[in-house]
Amino acid sequence: MKKILIANRGEIALRVMRSCRKMGIKSVAIYSEADANAPFVHFADEAACVGPPPSNESYLLGDNIIKICKELNVDGIHPGYGFLSENADFARKVTKAGIIFIGPSPESMEVMGDKLSAKQRVKTYDIPMVPGLDEAIEDIEVAKGHADEIGYPILIKASAGGGGKGMRVVENREEFEEQMNMAINEAVKSFGNGAVFIERYVGSPRHIEIQVLADTHGNTVSLFERECSIQRRHQKVIEEAPSAILTPELRKAMGESACRVAEACNYVGAGTVEFLYENGEYFFLEMNTRLQVEHPVTEIITNLDLVEEQIKIARGEKLSFAQDDLKIHGHALEVRVYAEDPQNNFLPDIGTLEVYKRPTGEGVRVDDGFEEGMEIPIYYDPMIAKLITYAPTREEAIRKMTKAIEDYDIVGIETTLDFCKFAINHEAFVSGDFDTHFVKHYFSDSSVVDTSSEDEKKVAGILANYFLDKSETKADYSPSSEVKAWEVNRV
Repeated sequence: MKKILIANRGEIALRVMRSCRKMGIKSVAIYSEADANAPFVHFADEAACVGPPPSNESYLLGDNIIKICKELNVDGIHPGYGFLSENADFARKVTKAGIIFIGPSPESMEVMGDKLSAKQRVKTYDIPMVPGLDEAIEDIEVAKGHADEIGYPILIKASAGGGGKGMRVVENREEFEEQMNMAINEAVKSFGNGAVFIERYVGSPRHIEIQVLADTHGNTVSLFERECSIQRRHQKVIEEAPSAILTPELRKAMGESACRVAEACNYVGAGTVEFLYENGEYFFLEMNTRLQVEHPVTEIITNLDLVEEQIKIARGEKLSFAQDDLKIHGHALEVRVYAEDPQNNFLPDIGTLEVYKRPTGEGVRVDDGFEEGMEIPIYYDPMIAKLITYAPTREEAIRKMTKAIEDYDIVGIETTLDFCKFAINHEAFVSGDFDTHFVKHYFSDSSVVDTSSEDEKKVAGILANYFLDKSETKADYSPSSEVKAWEVNRV
C-alpha cells in the first residue's frame, strides 16, 4: 500500500496518519466543512471534503468516501473507530471496489456485531460465559421460567445493544414483565431490533478487555489486558494497562480465551475481546472488531505500534512475533478529556479553546485533534484528547497523571480533567479495589437538570451524531430525558 485514506476525523485520523508517515505511506484525509481547518487535515498528504458538518451527510457516506478513494488512487482505507469502522456493508463495498479495508472481514463484523450471534459462535470454544440464554426470547412467561432457573437478579439485554441501551436489571419475578417490555421497546427505538436475551446479573463486575492481533496466516496473539472499569453512563472514562487485579495465571487464561474468541470468527487484524470479571471468575461479554479508543496504553506496555501492525496484516504480512515474545513493560494510564461539565451532569460544554496548553515531559503522551483558538463542534463526540502517562509502576503512573492533569491548561470550556483527577486519586482506585459501579459508589445524584432552550439544542445536536456514528464514546442519554447529575460524595 502506497496511499491510505483515513475514513475518520480528529485525534484518531491524526494518530493513523503518523503511523503512515513513519512507514513511508501517503495519507489522505476526508473532512466535513466543520473540520476544514482541523490539524488532521493539514497533516495529511492530501485531503478532500466529504460533505456538510452533520456526520450523516459526510463521514457516514460510504459511497462518497469510496468515490474519493478512486479519484485519488487510494490503495487502502483505515476506518479508525466509530463512524463506519464496524459497518460490514461498507467494508464489503470497499473490497468490491478493489480497495483494501484495514480491518476484519465483513463476516467477522457481522458475527461479533450481534451479542447473540457472538455468544452462539464462541460457546463451543471453551469460553467462560455468563449463565443465561444464548438465543432471543419474546414470550414473557417462558422468559420468566428461564429467569427462575438462572436466579435473580437477572439482566435483560438487547442483542444489538451498546452503551447501556436496551439493558435492564430485574431484581425479582414481580417486576420482570414490565422491565422486559421496557428493554424491548428501548432496543427497537435505539437499534431497530427488539431482540433481547437474559443472563445472570453480575453485580460487582470489573470490565477487563484483551487486545488481540491476528494475521492471515493463522497466527493470533494476545497483547494483554486493559482495565476499563471507571465508567459513567456505561462509557469508559479511565483505562489502564495492565490491570491491578489480574494474576499472571489469570492473565494467561484470559489471553488464551480471547485468542479462541478471535479464532471462532476467523478474525484478522486488531480486535478487542471484552470480559466481565468478578470474584476470580471471568465471562465473555463481546468483541469489538476495530481499534479501540484506549489502544495507546497497550502500545506503551508492549512497545508496539498497533496501527502499523494493522497495516502490515492488511498487506498480508505475518506477525513478526509470537506470544512468548511479548512482555509487559511498566504501567500506562489513559484519561479521556471530554468537553463536558462534571458539575452540570456531564453535559457537553461547547465553546472555543481560548487557551490550550498540553502537558509535556517524560512518560506523558497526548493524542488530540485540536489547537488553541479552535471551536469544539457540536456535530461530533466531545472528546478533546486522550491523556496518557506511563512509568515503571502503577503508583508512579498515577502520580505522573495527577501532575499532567494539573499541567493541562484548558480555558474556554469545562472538561472532565478534574473528575479524572478525583477518580485516580480516590482510595478505591489507588488500592485497586473498585468495579464498574465506581461512580455509583463514590458519587451521588444531587439534582435533575432541565435541559431546555439553548442547552437542549446543544445536547440534541451532539447526541444525534453519537447515535449516528455508533462510536464507543456515544452518550447513553437523550436530550428529552432527565439527566442525573453526579457530584463527589464527601461523606
